[in-house]
Amino acid sequence: MFKFTGKVLSLTAVALMATSAISSAQSMDELVAAAKAEGQLTTIALPHDWCGYGAVIAGFKAKYPEITVNELNPDAGSGDEIEAIKANKDNKGPQAPDVIDVGLSFGPTAKADGLIQPYKVSTWDTIPDSAKDPEGYWTGDYYGVLAMMVNKDLVKEVPADWADLLKPEYANAVALAGDPRASNQAIQAVYAAGLSSGAAAGEAAGTAGLEFFKKLNAAGNFVPVIGKPATLAQGQTPILINWDYNALAGRDTLKGNPPVDVVVPKTGVVAGVYVQAISAYAPHPNAAKLWLEYLYSDEGQIGWLKGYCHPIRFNDLAKNGKIPEDVMAKLPPAASYEAAVFPSLDEQGKAKEVITKNWDAVVGANVQ
Repeated sequence: MFKFTGKVLSLTAVALMATSAISSAQSMDELVAAAKAEGQLTTIALPHDWCGYGAVIAGFKAKYPEITVNELNPDAGSGDEIEAIKANKDNKGPQAPDVIDVGLSFGPTAKADGLIQPYKVSTWDTIPDSAKDPEGYWTGDYYGVLAMMVNKDLVKEVPADWADLLKPEYANAVALAGDPRASNQAIQAVYAAGLSSGAAAGEAAGTAGLEFFKKLNAAGNFVPVIGKPATLAQGQTPILINWDYNALAGRDTLKGNPPVDVVVPKTGVVAGVYVQAISAYAPHPNAAKLWLEYLYSDEGQIGWLKGYCHPIRFNDLAKNGKIPEDVMAKLPPAASYEAAVFPSLDEQGKAKEVITKNWDAVVGANVQ
């Protein structure tokens, strides 16, 4: 199991501040009633093969059939989610998201910009104190590490580390699972490549990551396509850099056609935390709160784990014997994650800024 240490997250930490999640003025029954009265929840950027979200959404629908789930732009990146809130401040229609699921660094900036509202779920005290905003504006939900998803039919020698990707045998083979100018997953991949080169955490690793992808692009190895399991299977992107949970879910989806290897690199193993938040302009705020209650319940957290994500309440669930053995058996061996590092918010923020602002000038590849 990973541990967040130092100035970053500690999954073994216990929240110190006991907080009542649902105010006495609104009980759970009252929240459910208010959410049902709204009748709709609008999500954004939740692909069904990401972190088990398909089954999680189905579970929410089954529990609350009176609430219609309106799913916007499943393939959007974290930056797109933020822009969707900004663009729909005065819009209460179906294009306005109620909730967002974004990379860790986007939480504090969204709070600072007044784009999200506070809410503390009823399981608040079981969520590590350092994995959530103390005022409840954003809450860590799950995490994973960057990995390489490899089409073994086309790639005979599977790469073991970032530097291997520069080899000539990987011409026209390597892709990201998002646009590094907007997607947290892609930004973290660039950052991981920079760390692998020996650069210091933060801005230096972001700069080094850009230089790595400049070399990868110049060598003809980088494919400027937002990769997916389908493009990997078709041969358009034989090596896809994505979160381990997406790679493992994609491997399952392809069912051996083609055979797939999922490789956690030897160095530059970056773990990424995503956070959940409610739009400050949510058209259905009660449905949004109920959605968060579901996600942070035992059922919701195990739903993410079934999708190969480590839920933020993992230690609490494990301690209380609530994780099914068959689910644990499908997770990668712990040894693969021993080198994982968890960038601090400051490190992530500095790296994100340098990567998003300089990708075009340094790498010059229009990922789409």
